[in-house]
Amino acid sequence: MNRVKPILRTLAAAAALALVGAHAGAVEFTDPRGDDKGPGNYTYPTDGVYKSGSFDIVKFSAVKSGANVDFSVDVASNLEDPWGMGGGFAVQMIFVFVKTGAPGGRADTWTGLNVKFAPGHEWNKVIVLSPQKKARVTSEADAKLGALAKDVLVPNLTRGRGRTITGSIPLADLGGDGNVDGWGYQVVMQSNEGFPAATDFLTRKVNEYEGQHRFGGGNDGDCDPHVMDVLDGADAKQAEMLAYECGPNGESKKMAMLKMVRK
Repeated sequence: MNRVKPILRTLAAAAALALVGAHAGAVEFTDPRGDDKGPGNYTYPTDGVYKSGSFDIVKFSAVKSGANVDFSVDVASNLEDPWGMGGGFAVQMIFVFVKTGAPGGRADTWTGLNVKFAPGHEWNKVIVLSPQKKARVTSEADAKLGALAKDVLVPNLTRGRGRTITGSIPLADLGGDGNVDGWGYQVVMQSNEGFPAATDFLTRKVNEYEGQHRFGGGNDGDCDPHVMDVLDGADAKQAEMLAYECGPNGESKKMAMLKMVRK
């Protein structure tokens, strides 16, 4: 029996499937390990729930899956749920800023992050991967983010498993041109804060000195970026993007300026 033709047909089918997958709309970026120090000298809170590597982004992906886009962020430590959030993780709070190809965009973010986006790197939508329930996240956004709230997207279900945090957003809600692998992305790692300051969007502060539930290495004013890790890219190095200057009274003289990363 001639087995060559069936084998060739099988290989051809596999190659066709691989080609379809390659053009299905997907991006993946890796990020250096051990850079979960903000501009370079930030430290973790002292409480034992903040395990080493918990805020260290090592990989990010966005994959078009039918009518949705699946977002995933991998960290350098096994996920845990010491606060009983119910979704498989607790201490992380992740913001995925996306430039969707739609015209215009936003440079500003909000108090509690203290970052902006550089000219030409503005964002259209931000996906929030939080262990808090969707209703809590959206209500906080509506109460604190003003006009920015309409561009905040929260998955119906955000899950943590192993070292990966995932959530899906309808492609129609993201808008833009639908070209997922041509979009710009920036991932901002923060920490879930159930009792945030009055103006902060469920985020944990960075102070001059670390405390039980406060990051250290920054400034007690609002001039420092409250960010532990972001995606590095060819034109977007973390230390440069998160560089900042404070005035004598804790006011901002130079704000951290983020850039999008592209495939």
